[in-house]
Amino acid sequence: MPDFEEIYQTYFADVYRYILALSRDAHTAEEVTQETFFRALASIDQFRGDCQLRVWLCQIARNQYLSLCRERKHRGELEQEPGDDGLECDFADRDAAKRLHRLLHDLPEPYKEVFSLRTFGELPFAQIGELFGKTESWARVTYFRARQKLKEGFDGPAGP
Repeated sequence: MPDFEEIYQTYFADVYRYILALSRDAHTAEEVTQETFFRALASIDQFRGDCQLRVWLCQIARNQYLSLCRERKHRGELEQEPGDDGLECDFADRDAAKRLHRLLHDLPEPYKEVFSLRTFGELPFAQIGELFGKTESWARVTYFRARQKLKEGFDGPAGP
């Protein structure tokens, strides 16, 4: 097993991008990634090698992120929307973005997570498949189905 500093240097960016794709917030991604490596250091002796080290770290990161979400929900913290900066010309784009985010939010799993990992996290299909314990082909098909569902929803009538 390589030393932990080498593990940190090798996998930090992968774990960070994964959590950034899930959270869409750089501060949260940084916080969760740091906590992930702290927890991994404390339990590295429990790593059995059943999967790649990157996958194990991403599993820890996902659990940390979900715990943070539950904790924030329990405390009643709501993300505040940024204030209106008065630029009326951006409203159309904001409406389109809001519609797409709503459609993505309503997308069932695993489509939502696969689409987010590929689009926001910029992970290759092979890594996405690995995270789910599936093949690269499965990740590709799931991503394109998610994309099709979003396109159909976006081309349909505008929601409230």
